[in-house]
Amino acid sequence: MKTKFWGVRGSIPAPGPNTAKYGGNTLCIELRFGDAERLIILDAGTGIRELGNHLLANDLKRGPINTQIFLTHTHWDHIMGFPFFAPIYIPTTTLEVYGPVTYEEDTLEKVVGGQLTYRYFPVRQAELASKIQYTALKEWRVDLGDGIVLTTKYLNHPLLCLGYRFEYEGKLLCTAYDTEPFHNVFSTDPNDASYDEAIAREGERVAEEENRRVEEFFADADLLIHDTQYTQDEYEAGKVGWGHSPYEHAIAAARRSRVKRLALFHHDPIRTDAQIDELAEKYCAPRNTGDMEVFFAREGMEVEI
Repeated sequence: MKTKFWGVRGSIPAPGPNTAKYGGNTLCIELRFGDAERLIILDAGTGIRELGNHLLANDLKRGPINTQIFLTHTHWDHIMGFPFFAPIYIPTTTLEVYGPVTYEEDTLEKVVGGQLTYRYFPVRQAELASKIQYTALKEWRVDLGDGIVLTTKYLNHPLLCLGYRFEYEGKLLCTAYDTEPFHNVFSTDPNDASYDEAIAREGERVAEEENRRVEEFFADADLLIHDTQYTQDEYEAGKVGWGHSPYEHAIAAARRSRVKRLALFHHDPIRTDAQIDELAEKYCAPRNTGDMEVFFAREGMEVEI
């Protein structure tokens, strides 16, 4: 199983000289399985544009492009590259797009393909040459063929969001982004007029249970790609509830779950290369990670499991 990062930045593209090392494109990951190099794509942020160009230059000469895109969710930084994904303009392309949708009246096709209207873009979805099928996902376990088994898990984000767990030939790759730790949403202050002791205890229990379920989801992963947009101080200073994790939480959760390699992912758009280098010295040091390998994902980085 091979992984290549085509976009690692969260929220909004951040191109420029201060982000050239780690990359400014938003989320897109290429997965390849086995000697046949079956292709699966995770997310369609701006990084998918370069991936599409790569597929046309390399894969297309071996035959039509027939692949699947799994979206973690439909926030714009995860889908905004879709209109620029060159294979959708090739008649021989067959594409299956999977992802969760929050509002029943808006289908996945409307949310993703709706970017392709004259209001926003010079090509309409109806004019695309390729064959595209959209499928809404919930929590799910399915055999994708070729020995690949996929399990999905709801995460903690303001919009319905899924983590993905790919099992292949005894190896395990998991994603946990965009997400943050589950918290008790009820008051725990006895002096608060809304405080109810029983409800407060139940809130704590549910939050602990959901965090445990997420950790079980990526337990023993050979590679975990985890949301780490903030430091703990940044998170506590006003980012709680935004749907993104601090480095400290991701590392601690991965260690508890016996993860072998942890990719820190979804970099804040204002984070410069120099700042990430400083964070890498702190968070990737063995004193914090133990036997687990921890690294900051970079555009163009390839990881083989």
